[in-house]
Amino acid sequence: MPQSLQPWFLVIQRLGIALLTLVIVSFAVFFATEMLPGDVAEILLGQAATPEAVAGLREAMGLNEPALSRFIGWLIGLARGDLGTSYVNNIEVVELISGRLVNSLKLAGVTTVVSVPIALSLGIGAAMWRGSVFDRIVSMLTISVISVPEFMVATLAVLIFAVWLGWLPALSYGVDVSSLSAILKAYAMPVITLSCVISAQMIRMTRAAVIETINTPYVEMALLKGASRKRMVLVHALPNALGPIANAVALSLSYLVGGAIIVETIFNYPGVAKLMVDAVSTRDLPLIQSCAMIFCVSYLSLITLADVIALLSNPRLRR
Repeated sequence: MPQSLQPWFLVIQRLGIALLTLVIVSFAVFFATEMLPGDVAEILLGQAATPEAVAGLREAMGLNEPALSRFIGWLIGLARGDLGTSYVNNIEVVELISGRLVNSLKLAGVTTVVSVPIALSLGIGAAMWRGSVFDRIVSMLTISVISVPEFMVATLAVLIFAVWLGWLPALSYGVDVSSLSAILKAYAMPVITLSCVISAQMIRMTRAAVIETINTPYVEMALLKGASRKRMVLVHALPNALGPIANAVALSLSYLVGGAIIVETIFNYPGVAKLMVDAVSTRDLPLIQSCAMIFCVSYLSLITLADVIALLSNPRLRR
């Protein structure tokens, strides 16, 4: 294979692996929901349902068919964009998810815009002045935040900003968003919580990636030739640390997939994660499976994008 085509071959290979992983994950999601305790038809009809009514509903919903054939049909529907119909609401799952997905994307977008610049600046700054008071303060704060679970961060945010200070509403749903200040207040609590959680890990990983690049011989040679520490980091080390930093950002942002479930539940934010929690309580299998696949696709997309950036930013592959 020509050397110039090698990076693109590796990119196609990574995309193929991501697609195969998605198929395996869809298999796990489908059969994990199938193994949930209880009978869906009995839960939907209630305890007073007769056996004949339960049998009729199972037949109407296709639950009497073999699980493998139902999985293949569901997978084909996913490929076509057909997510099925909600058991509880008798509404297309796409219609139920579309509005909630927009809300979740807004929350993730605002969190990304707020957290990524701050985390990268602090991580690069801590690496640039390694061993300084600034580095020690940043390291102490990040370790403290990493050690605290996200539900505790959310609870502390509610106690401080909503209960004690009274600056922000404790819940995001139902808040008046007719003005810019009201919109900022509605998003402030979830964004603060998610930003604290993902920024801490991003800062640590960015700092480690930059320090590892600083310790390479060519960067040390630039320092010996008289380059300032700022030029050494920003000009010589940072471009070569782009791949690890991209992985750090992607891994941290992928936490939004799991962290959003807790944050949306605590703050009653009307997103996909909150919709999935409600669907679990009602055993709405098509809705649960669709929400889980959205989370899986989001996670795999971020990880694959970071992998592709790392490949294309590798000088050895570019040559």
